[in-house]
Amino acid sequence: MGMRSEASQQNFDKRLRVILQKTGAVAEAEIERCSGLSRKENKPLSTVLVQGDLVRESDLLGLLAREARIPPVDLGKVEVDTDVLDSVPQNVAKDYGIFPISKVGDVLTVAVSNPFDIVGLDDLRILTGGELRLVLSTEDAIHRAVDKAYNADAKAMTEIFEGTIDPNLEFSDEDLNAENINFADLTAEGSPVVKLVNLVIFKAIKDRASDIHIEPYEKKLRIRYRQDGILSEAFSPPKKMHNAILSRIKILSNLDIAERAKPQDGKFQIRVEGRQVDFRISVLPTIHGEKCVMRILDAENLALSLDLLGFEPQALENFRKAIHQPYGMLLVTGPTGSGKSTTLYSAVKEIYSIESNMVTVEDPVEYQIDGVNQVHVNPKRGLTFASALRSILRQDPNVILIGEIRDAETLEIAVKAALTGHLVLTTLHTNDASSTVTRMVDMGLDPFMVASSVLLITAQRLARKLCEHCKEPMDLPPRERLTRMGFFESEIDSPDGFTIFKAVGCPRCVQGYRGRFAIMETLVLNDDLKRLVVGGKPAIEVKKRALEQGMVTLRRAGLLNALRGRTTIEEVLRVTMED
Repeated sequence: MGMRSEASQQNFDKRLRVILQKTGAVAEAEIERCSGLSRKENKPLSTVLVQGDLVRESDLLGLLAREARIPPVDLGKVEVDTDVLDSVPQNVAKDYGIFPISKVGDVLTVAVSNPFDIVGLDDLRILTGGELRLVLSTEDAIHRAVDKAYNADAKAMTEIFEGTIDPNLEFSDEDLNAENINFADLTAEGSPVVKLVNLVIFKAIKDRASDIHIEPYEKKLRIRYRQDGILSEAFSPPKKMHNAILSRIKILSNLDIAERAKPQDGKFQIRVEGRQVDFRISVLPTIHGEKCVMRILDAENLALSLDLLGFEPQALENFRKAIHQPYGMLLVTGPTGSGKSTTLYSAVKEIYSIESNMVTVEDPVEYQIDGVNQVHVNPKRGLTFASALRSILRQDPNVILIGEIRDAETLEIAVKAALTGHLVLTTLHTNDASSTVTRMVDMGLDPFMVASSVLLITAQRLARKLCEHCKEPMDLPPRERLTRMGFFESEIDSPDGFTIFKAVGCPRCVQGYRGRFAIMETLVLNDDLKRLVVGGKPAIEVKKRALEQGMVTLRRAGLLNALRGRTTIEEVLRVTMED
């Protein structure tokens, strides 16, 4: 346990050596070397073994769990209520090297790294005044969990929240001057709310989050960040701060502070370390107050190169061929947040030339590109996608990027533009490439027009990348399940072996993943497929014919990346549908 007696630590290290020798998990010579290093550096033997890459933290946990006959726990996936943390003071958690997980009646569930320290556990029972239920974790994992739960950010927030906060707080001119956030001055004197909002923004940018969610509940306020597509809790400020936080954000976004019953949308910009970061704000009334979502548009996170997006070679070749055509339409499809805009921006960047006139119509303009004329639609003033497109066609364009096709009128103008000598790049909300054809027909377009104008339809998803530092091979599922997922028999029986990795988790990643990459399926509308479209054939037939011609689907693209050790089967199944 954390600051346990030296004798207790030595006894645990002896027990661990016996377990390692019995199982043969680590060579005898390495055990002796690490034991000496442990005594010399005054570190637990388990820490020396893990830091020396002699045994994985998860494997060590499994060995100890079997020996102690108590269940292991992954503290990285545990959410702990504030009242549970309150039942065990931080100094007790640190001194005894434990982490409280839950409390039901008088039974407190705690994670321990040394389940053999009978004396220490008896002391802990007396201190907590109840019965203990033990689960097992490693010393390092417990330290990380304690630091995160009773963290420095929480201390900073406690300082920010000292005193009573007036929910109708008024902001001075100085408070409003947040266009240039200086990270070094986050704790400078000023309004507690300004300091808090600055802190939330700073940490989100630092953690490379794409969205900030500020969510009010009946008795608490929760702030979550979306990192690599997954939401996780970052802060839990006092509920009484909610109105003041929302007011601060509304002022930055030029929204109506007094309006709390209607949805509002806004935006603001800040400069961070010399670069501009844009924020898109959406405020939505809920039963416990207004929820706010802040989308972070940081150009530093934008890889404007098709080669860096991670597409399959064949898909990338098809896509490149389409964007270099003189006219026609290219559609990128997928749900919100699947990277469609990034792909289109990358395409525009690649084909940009001083000799061509490129115009975009967007809602909103997410990133500014030098040399490209970008139009921000404003429906309140009559500037819709359709009206902007009509004007653009009188501006002698070569390439037109339409942020999203939302209605039949915009689709019709876009198709006519593609048929009259313009290259049109746009997005549509559909699940896969083949269903896009029938969606366009359902929107009122003649099948002949679809077949005549469309060059390529792509469907796209974003999948999380495995952390290279902690990923490890997984036990393979049954053969039938692998083939049902979409793996080929030849891949499973490959003479080079069939290895798939699993997410583990370490201090350098989030739940075993770090970063994301794009997977794409491309449907090239060749003459054969055009005949099917003109003949009004359903999407299922179009897809079947495309598969016969070698189309790589989203599921297959994901599985190929799982085979390369780039992601996991679980992640592929999460983001793609069965073929």
